[in-house]
Amino acid sequence: MPSNQEIIAKAGEIIAQRAAGEHNYCTLTSIGSDGFPASTTISVAKSEGVRWLTLCTGVGAPSALRFRSNPKACVCFNYDGDRMYHIALMGEVEICTGLETKRDMWYEGLANHFSGPEDENLAVLRFTTKSYSLWVDFTEVRGEL
Repeated sequence: MPSNQEIIAKAGEIIAQRAAGEHNYCTLTSIGSDGFPASTTISVAKSEGVRWLTLCTGVGAPSALRFRSNPKACVCFNYDGDRMYHIALMGEVEICTGLETKRDMWYEGLANHFSGPEDENLAVLRFTTKSYSLWVDFTEVRGEL
């Protein structure tokens, strides 16, 4: 049976592969002003294992507006057709609009929505994991970072 650290490392590899691939999306859940969760499908720009990941959206997008009020979030990756897994990361989102950050997080798929990293409407959501629930290779682990 794999150790917790092995499962955490495998989950990080899956996230990195998803971020670098064609199907780089995940589900991002925030808390609305009414106190209810609100989920959206969004692409991952970059990641460092399960510790943090970045997502890009518009400054005025509903998710960005919700995170201004409440930074709590959940990011979820699921079965992608080749491998069964469930990766749920719970943590907080910081909204970053600095040019250096936007340049570092830019990837070609964003050109469909933004004119470039200098676009004033582009915002980077930096998600930092506080806890996790992972089911990878038929092994489930939960914990805090």
